[in-house]
Amino acid sequence: MTKQEANSDNKLKQDSLLSGSAWITASGIVSRALSALYIIPWNIWMGSAVVVAAANALYGKVYHIYDFFLLISTAGLPSAISKQISHYNALGEYEASNQLFKQALKVTALIGICFAALMYFGASWVATLFTNGDPHSIPAIKALAIAVLLLPTLSIMRGYLQGHAQMGPSAISMMLEQLARVGYMLSITYIIMQIKHGNYVDAVTKSTFASFVGATVSILYLLYCFWRQRHTFADLAKNGKHEISFTARDFTKEILLQAIPFIIIDSAITVFNLFDQSTFNPMMRSFMTISQQQLDYYYSLFGFQANKLIMVVVSLATGVVSSSIPLVSSLYTTKNTSKIKQQIVSILRLFGFFMVPAALGMLAVSRPLWSCFYGYDQLGVKIMQLSCLMALLFGFFMVLAAILQALYRNTLAIKYLVYGFVLKIIIQWPLVYLFHEYGPIVATIIAMIWICYLMLNKIHELYPFNLRDFILNDLRKITVIAILMTIVVLLLDWILYATNQHVGRIMSTVYLLIEVGLGGIIYGYLVLKTRLLDQVLDLNAQKLRQLLHIK
Repeated sequence: MTKQEANSDNKLKQDSLLSGSAWITASGIVSRALSALYIIPWNIWMGSAVVVAAANALYGKVYHIYDFFLLISTAGLPSAISKQISHYNALGEYEASNQLFKQALKVTALIGICFAALMYFGASWVATLFTNGDPHSIPAIKALAIAVLLLPTLSIMRGYLQGHAQMGPSAISMMLEQLARVGYMLSITYIIMQIKHGNYVDAVTKSTFASFVGATVSILYLLYCFWRQRHTFADLAKNGKHEISFTARDFTKEILLQAIPFIIIDSAITVFNLFDQSTFNPMMRSFMTISQQQLDYYYSLFGFQANKLIMVVVSLATGVVSSSIPLVSSLYTTKNTSKIKQQIVSILRLFGFFMVPAALGMLAVSRPLWSCFYGYDQLGVKIMQLSCLMALLFGFFMVLAAILQALYRNTLAIKYLVYGFVLKIIIQWPLVYLFHEYGPIVATIIAMIWICYLMLNKIHELYPFNLRDFILNDLRKITVIAILMTIVVLLLDWILYATNQHVGRIMSTVYLLIEVGLGGIIYGYLVLKTRLLDQVLDLNAQKLRQLLHIK
């Protein structure tokens, strides 16, 4: 690389795995938190408990469909594009990166039109396939179709910036998207239900249109980011190498070949959810007599309400994934085997450090958390606790799949996912029969354990890092500290609720803040005391220990 080229390259923020993860994780948490917090006023404005359950069930069903179409049309694109942009940048072929990006914009515009048309004009067919023909879902599906027009293009813009190791703009765009979406949802729901005294179907339908509003705001922000850095990107392209020459057809083929595996992998959680949504009612009715209202109640608990909350935890894994793919991909391009091994350990260590305490912590505070959002429901709390374990496995799966894909082992990642999904299909009915509403969650947990085992074993086989040391040293310390934190918080939770059995939303919020605060203090103290913070984040926290009088 020439000196001039190096100077141009330095104009871009080259985020490390840690800082990149921090950006995406922070935006993921904020976005998911907003997606969960809106539920509180949204449910209150809906009215009676029966209407709330029906609205949540309808919203959950159509959003799983939307997620599925969105994932097919966009899911693999940010990761695939960031991976290839990072690959070309590592070779100094910045002009090739730009040509790939331009062609990707054309391809995604066409994809958006096709899938939006399929959702809009085929809404009744989609409803028959995924919602057992619920007529209330058809207008909501059509409203969501409009957002699918924009989101493929939005995903490409984020992927380009991530490929340049710029996680900040991508993260901010995600937060702005959620702020705009939630703001519109709450405003329109209040107008329909509280001012006009309308019906919940109309409120849900109008709420789903919020996705289009959020996407529009996000695209406008990213366009500003591109305009602000237009000279920097132009300098990189001008001063880089020009040894690679591809036609538009070559770039299109490359985009599709790289995106399809990411689409399949990123669709995993949604496909699992859609399978539960499509099979839960028939499976329950195959061995018991049960009303549609009761089935909606059960599905709403695990398919929508618990799912909304655990995705806040899963967003932690998203941060690690988004920053690790371009980083590992660039190391693979330069054939730096030793660095790849080090990076794999760093990724797994970072995942464990944040994800294990987050999942166990959410399990510990499930009672006030559920009560704060939905009102106390003993069954809901139990489903929430089981779902937290599922969230941990979802996150681990995402990270392991991302590593395999960054190492260009797409076929293996897909194969292991198929193995796990087939296992879920086989065991779903027996587990629903045994555990009823818990059955789909248990089936997913078993399938994910199998998938994660296969993926981790293959990664270790390809790049034999010190797995034993990671488990016995890093993971053991993290798990022990997280379990100690969980036990103390569960004990506090038992004491708080033992003194007051009838707790409303306000007191539940107070209890939640107290328990989260205690859990954070315990985990923070122990990772500082044991020097685990220094080891995982590769920093010297001695000044912080001195400030807090920790030896």
